[in-house]
Amino acid sequence: MRDLKIPGQRHPEKAHRADNAQPKKPDWIRVKAPSSAGYKQTRDIMREHKLVTVCEEAGCPNVGECWGQGHATMMIMGEICTRGCTFCNVATGRPDALDVFEPGRVADAVKKLGLKHVVITSVDRDDVDDGGAEHFAQTIRAIRRQSPDTTIEILTPDFLRCGPDALETVVAARPDVFNHNLETVPGLYPEVRPGARYFHSLRLLQRVKEIDPMMFTKSGIMVGLGEDRQGVMQVMDDMRAADIDFLTIGQYLQPTSKHHRVDRFVTPDEFKSYEKAAYGKGFLMVSATPLTRSSYHAGDDFARMRDARAKAMGRV
Repeated sequence: MRDLKIPGQRHPEKAHRADNAQPKKPDWIRVKAPSSAGYKQTRDIMREHKLVTVCEEAGCPNVGECWGQGHATMMIMGEICTRGCTFCNVATGRPDALDVFEPGRVADAVKKLGLKHVVITSVDRDDVDDGGAEHFAQTIRAIRRQSPDTTIEILTPDFLRCGPDALETVVAARPDVFNHNLETVPGLYPEVRPGARYFHSLRLLQRVKEIDPMMFTKSGIMVGLGEDRQGVMQVMDDMRAADIDFLTIGQYLQPTSKHHRVDRFVTPDEFKSYEKAAYGKGFLMVSATPLTRSSYHAGDDFARMRDARAKAMGRV
């Protein structure tokens, strides 16, 4: 049996990679260890419903703050991914079969947590014909039945090996926000995201808007992987050409010595500069800070994005 707590078994595809030194984090990137009562309550609800969270699997630095407020990003379709991205701490390998009862358990947890906004993500499931599209749709519908007032944000795989109907299945389930992360600039894809294709991911998000022009779309990148400012600006332009509404930019943090190295720690002032540039390019919502992650403050940011669209359309 694999023990996913052991790095060599968690990431067998990285076992023979050369070690990359993990630099000391600057003061602005450090967070306190989670210990609040709210954190423990959220953890207990996740365990009770046998749910996986990307917060834990990806080693998110914001887990203490978010779980303390009862917010957790649920990761469906198991804890083992079929891809081996060099930045990611989610376990890789051959996943188990999809759990048909999982959508109901997710919906139960959302109701028990009393979430006004929920983020659902997943591992990549290249072993499944539709990439897990129907499983996403079932999860969205289950949450709608139990918590009709909860807004739903999904963070999906790229459905690279699927037909066009996979994306159509997910969009037809009517999530409030469709998120798919580009993760980095195209020149770094061969090293950072070798199983994916930059322009396929961009086109995926563009197609969401073609299918449902009113659905909010969202995407994010990490910085500190080796990109330069010009590359980040080009990604912003590509996203706006695809009519993406919401951009997130956060600092890449290296999970282990076998993962892609941290090229540098981007300063808070640089993040503010990216935020200003992104708003200037027409994004409805931008979150650009060292600790920004796709689902960090997602509910509050969704409300601001919705208000920004209403204002732009002259409704307020």
